This record gives sequence, C-alpha cells and structure tokens, in this order.
Amino acid sequence: MTEPKQKSDSFGPIIGGVGQPVIHDSARKHVAGAAIYIDDMAEPPGTQHLFLVKSPKAHARILSIDVSAALAAPGVNAVLTAADIPGHNDISPIGKGEPALAEGVVEYIGHPVAVVAADSMAQARDAADLVRVEYEELPAILSIEEALAAQSYLLNPMTMIRGDWQDALDQAPHRIKARLDVGGQDHFYLESHIAFAFPGEDRDMLVHSSTQHPTEVQHGVSHVLGVPSHAVTVECRRMGGGFGGKESQPTIIAAIAALVARKTGKPAKLRLNRDDDMIVTGKRHNFLVEYDIGFDGEGRLLAGDFLYAAQGGNVADLTGPVVTRALCHTDNSYYFPAIRARGFACKTHTVSNTAFRGFGGPQGIIGIEAAMDHIARHLGIPPEEVRRRNYYGIGERDHTPYGQRVEDNILEPLTEQLLARAEFEQRKAEVARFNAQNSVLKKGIAMMPLKFGISFNLPSLNQAGALVHVYTDGSIHLNHGGTEMGQGLFLKVAQVVAQTLQVDLDRVKISATRTDKVPNTSATAASTGSDLNGMAAQDAALQIKNRLTLFLAEKHKTDPGKVVFADNKVTVAGTVYDFAEVAKLAWAARISLSAAGFYRTPKIHWDLETMQGRPFFYYAYGAAVCEVVIDTLTGENRCLRTDIIHDVGASLNPAIDKGQIEGAFVQGMGWVTMEELWWDKSGRLRTHAPSTYKIPGSRDVPPDFRVHLLEHAPNKENTIYRSKAVGEPPLMLATAVWLALRDAVANSADVPLSVDLDAPATPERILWAVEDQRRRAGEVA
Repeated sequence: MTEPKQKSDSFGPIIGGVGQPVIHDSARKHVAGAAIYIDDMAEPPGTQHLFLVKSPKAHARILSIDVSAALAAPGVNAVLTAADIPGHNDISPIGKGEPALAEGVVEYIGHPVAVVAADSMAQARDAADLVRVEYEELPAILSIEEALAAQSYLLNPMTMIRGDWQDALDQAPHRIKARLDVGGQDHFYLESHIAFAFPGEDRDMLVHSSTQHPTEVQHGVSHVLGVPSHAVTVECRRMGGGFGGKESQPTIIAAIAALVARKTGKPAKLRLNRDDDMIVTGKRHNFLVEYDIGFDGEGRLLAGDFLYAAQGGNVADLTGPVVTRALCHTDNSYYFPAIRARGFACKTHTVSNTAFRGFGGPQGIIGIEAAMDHIARHLGIPPEEVRRRNYYGIGERDHTPYGQRVEDNILEPLTEQLLARAEFEQRKAEVARFNAQNSVLKKGIAMMPLKFGISFNLPSLNQAGALVHVYTDGSIHLNHGGTEMGQGLFLKVAQVVAQTLQVDLDRVKISATRTDKVPNTSATAASTGSDLNGMAAQDAALQIKNRLTLFLAEKHKTDPGKVVFADNKVTVAGTVYDFAEVAKLAWAARISLSAAGFYRTPKIHWDLETMQGRPFFYYAYGAAVCEVVIDTLTGENRCLRTDIIHDVGASLNPAIDKGQIEGAFVQGMGWVTMEELWWDKSGRLRTHAPSTYKIPGSRDVPPDFRVHLLEHAPNKENTIYRSKAVGEPPLMLATAVWLALRDAVANSADVPLSVDLDAPATPERILWAVEDQRRRAGEVA
C-alpha cells in the first residue's frame, strides 16, 4: 500500500491514477483523530441537544402524552410529539406508513414517541424520563413463526418459479428436507446515528446527516416539515461506518432534528448513544429458511423448493427488496433445472429491519450452501465436489431461476486456482490426521464459491450524477452523489477523474456530498458506489476534456485526434502545455470548465410480478477456503486460516479493494459465528451494548489470512475502467467459516452424518450440535 509520491519536475506518468494502490484519502486523519465527523462540528450558541422518549411496549395504543413536567425541567426548551409535525408524519423509503414519531400506536419497544430539546444532552436525557405516556397494551407478534401462522405480512408473498419443480422433486432419486434459522446482525458502526439541523430563512433547512442516502433524507425532512425539496439541503462529508444501516434509517434522525430546529428556530443535534442506536434502529433481517431438494446419486441438483421468511419488523422499510435479493441468490453458483423459491416479508412488533451489507444475498446464499453440504454428507461425496458438479455451465445450464444468463462465468478456473493455492487436498488429509489423534479438539475445513449480482434490483436506482469544476490554476473540484463511509469511494472516484484528465491525484479536491450540488441521487449501496459515481464523474471529466481538445485543435489548426493529454501536460502540434496553462487559456477564450456528468446502468430490467428479468449488470465472483478448530467440551472455536481469491475485475485501487475484502470477510465471520441478537418474551432487545453483543476483535481475525485479487480478469461489461464492485460480495465468503464449523462438528462423531447447526454458530450452538451429533451417531452405530 502506497501513497502519492512527492511532485517531480520530470516528465513522467501521473501519480495516483487508476490501478495504483493509493492509501485512503483520510487514513492519516482517521489515525490521528483529525477527521471531522458531525459530532466534531462547532456548535453555534443556542444549539439544542435532543433525546428521544421511547416506547416501553411492543404494541400499544397511545392514550395520552403529558409533557408538562419535562417542559418545566432545567434547560428544556421544547418537547415535541407527532402532533407538532407541520407536514406529513411519514418518512417511508418505499410506500407509506412509517412515522417519524409514533402517532396513535407504538409498534416496538424503543419506538420514538416524543423528543426533548434542551441546552445539554444530560438535561434532555433527564427530562425525557419525566414525559408521561399512558398506553393500552395490544397483542404483539414477536417472531417469524408467529407472523407466518397469523399471515402477518408487510407485503404480498413473492414466488420465483422455473419448470415443473413439484414433479421434478417427486421423481428425484434422492430428496432431503431441512430448516435453518439464520440470525440477524447489528451494523455496529463506530459512529452512531446523528443529524445536525440548521434553520435558515424562507423555511430553508441545512441538515448534516450521517447517511448513505442524502436524497432520501432530503425527501423525508421535506415531508415532515411540509416544504418542497429545494428548501432542504443535506450534506455528508463522511460517516464512521454505514454497512447499510445508514441507508434508510438516518431519515428518522434527521427529520426529528429538523423538526426541532424549525420549531425552536435554533440549530438542533440528535445523536444516539450506543444503547439507543441498537434499540431504535433496524438490523440485518433474521430469516427462517426451509428447503426441499431433489438430486441424483452424483449429487447433481434436479429440483428445489425453498422458503425464505424474513422478520421485517413493524414497517416495511427495505424488507421487500431484501427478500427479492435473497430469492435472487437462492442459487448462488449452482444451476437448478427446476425450482420454486418463496419469500415472505413478515410483520412483527419489533424494530423495522433494514439494509445490511449483502442486502438479503447472505441469507439466500447460506440457505443453498447448507443444502449443498447436506447433499454431500447424505451421499458421502466431498462437499467441494458436489459444489463443482453443480456450477453454472458456459453455453448451457447458464440460466438463473429469474431468467438472467450467466454470461461471465469464471467459477471453475477461479475455484481451481484457489484450491491449488490453499493446498486444499493436502490440508484435508492433515485435518483428518489431527482429528484421529485428538478426542477433544476437532478441526474442520471447507470451500465455498460465490456468484453475487451487482446492481440495485429496482432499475430506476441504477443512476448517478457528478459535478466537476476545473479552475484556472489547474486544480479540480469533484462532487458526486456517492457517500464516503470509510470504504474509499471518494478516493476511487478522484482517481478516475485524475486518470481521465491525466493529472496527478493531488490536483483533485474531494468534497462533501450535497443535495444542492448533485440532485436526485441513489443510495451508496448494493456495491454500486464506484460503478455508478465513477462513470458519472468520468462523463463530467470527459465533457471538459473534449471541450479543451476542440479548443486546442482549433487554436493550432489541427485535428482533435492530435491533442494528447498525458503526464499532467497536453501536447498539440509540437507544443507542450502544462494542464494549468490549458485551463487558463480556455477560460480566457470563454470555454466552460465545469460539467455535470450522468450515468445509468445499461441492459438491466426487472418484473417484480413475475420475478423475472435481468436485475444485475454483471456478477462478481469469489471463493474461500477456511480451516477451523472447535473444543467439543465447551463449543469454543477459532478460524485458523483463510484463503480467498476474489474477482474485482481490473482493480481501481488494489489497496482499497484488499481492505474491503478483509473487512467484509471479518464482518461476515461475526455474523455467522458470534453476533447474536436476543429479544426477551416481551420483545425487548437485551443485546444492545458491547457488553452483551459481541463483534469480532483483532484476535478473532484468522492468524493466517491470505487474500488474493484475481489477476488478468477485467470485467467483460463496460464498467469504469473494467473494474468490479467489491463492497458486499466478500462478506458472503465468510459462510465458509460456518461450513468449516459444520465440518468440525461432523468430525466430532465416528459416523459421518449431516449436521444441524444454525447461524450464528455460537459456542453454545456448537456444543449442542456436537452433543446431538454424537447422540445420533450412537443411535446409528
């Protein structure tokens, strides 16, 4: 990993262009604590600090709210409820029905009922306890099973079908059924949700929001305040992590802050402490997965019937698209001749679950990977061989259940390369020897492939804009609709502009995302940040470059093809200009040095009714081999070694891409091994702080961690410099850790049997699975 070198007077290649492993633009600031986040901003005199009044009931009717005692408390300037909202009390990202503040009823423990504004956070927090709310308790649905039984759905059930799946199942030589409970996951970003709202004249409102989707926040604030979108400006320079949790959820925080700012006429800041952040905002959806699989004696799939039921929570939020993407990844890397996959968005009286890195893909993929493992153990065939036999083909067996052809299939060569690098067969033998010599500690090893679709399932979201200014000194201002949450998007897009104009990276100024600079943006999500915003920024830069080219060609009376941008200079008709000289000459000639760029993803289309189409522009591929060890007396476990090869196309920045792969994998490992959300019987989240909710630490990272970018594999589609998305796909490779744990559990008994192990595979679940494995093995013996 490198950083741009010192400037040189020599005529050489540009520094920091595309493909160079440049360090994150804020890396040093992050380490030094100098990066400015919203809570670091200077607070003008009179700033109001806010605290939420939250429901203690999972489902209840609000009978009355008495705020008098809170209003009389020291430092309190306002206590607002839904009755104080001047516009529409609805901040739904899709559809309708999600209030900023509860109105009439509360639908989960933690549901915001009122907000207290005071001179300090401590005063607001103390006063919130003085707000008296009278409730009439109502029946609550708190689990997926209860929701399915009551047909309590947020949306109509979805069904994806190919072929006569029922007949194919009935005729299959082998058939297995199973159920899998897949837990949710808290985003646990380091910076909790926060918004800082500044009222202006003419009903204007400036909101600094920690959000992946500034335009959605803009819309939510405008709805709540009852003003047009042009009156609301949303800005985000950086987030301290997002992972999907700041796609739709920041709207409620920003809308409440803006409401207080409008009512008091003073700046208002709402920042959630860790407990409230985990209680009030949504998580990764927990899923119930059921499968019924038919296959032949070689382990080849003949038919499948899948059920994916997601716990959506109290409102729809983004549950619909999450379930859709889960269904679109039921297949992962495998061809199904016939299949039915059903998705249920279950309404429960818990916090609305939301986007999380992978967006339903992980839940879809873990289901089919459990099934492949089940098939292999049923037939006594190595799991990696069963997986290979079911890969999508090239030219045949290449259509997904939703009708898209797998045109860029590299599964076979990629996994072969990984198995060789990881010395898989040799290590399998070593694992077997270890297990034969140890009665308490047992090892497991597993390989899994990955095929992950890139694009938003909703085609209209696959668009982006950018704004580029070139100044007369040759410096460049860059703005686009993407947001920076630590993933390096701003740097990558700056590298694209530098490469396009052939100037050093340090000439390009990265600026905060703002809705008044680039309007109508899509969320930075679905791993599309670089794809969309990189292309939009390139479009803007090319417009300026083309104007400069035509200007110089006319000036020198030559063909535009003879104008060459390279190495911070522009050469034309034997004359060499510095880039800054060209900019100044163009300005003097009244040539515009500013451009708005735009991009929309081609080829994609989707029919939600039939669940058919081409929802993805292309696929990102990867594969992982993981080796683990478990203690059969305690269930404690450790991932000892991980080998990954991941397909990023032609990397925009190898250093950033490797960091994304490593981080995504470890986050995914947390999801499948330790991050357990637990609600009590009343619907109260009990794992709402670091003391009770465990995320991976430095000691949980595999001590032998080998990550390789697939080489010489540019994207076949016309993406930005033939790169591929990298944000989400590697998270799913952590499923290999879970599969290796299943292998270790299987190895804990003398008779090889299928394994019953839900996710996350906590030490308790591993211990129970080992005991179950040994009991069933004893019965078989």
